[in-house]
Amino acid sequence: EIQQRLGIKIRNLRTEKGYSQESFADACELHRTYMGSVERGERNLTLKSLRTISVTLGITVSELLSGIV
Repeated sequence: EIQQRLGIKIRNLRTEKGYSQESFADACELHRTYMGSVERGERNLTLKSLRTISVTLGITVSELLSGIV
């Protein structure tokens, strides 16, 4: 499922950048339980959340979604 593939990609990019899930959620100004559900593919992300996550990862939204769809 698309949400699960995106969640896995976000988790992989987050760990590559050296963030814990909690520190990444803080950097994104999102709740840590929300980030956990995103990474497990349980959440349908809004465009605003996608942008926030991509900016924090230092990539564009299109790079974040590349290979997902």
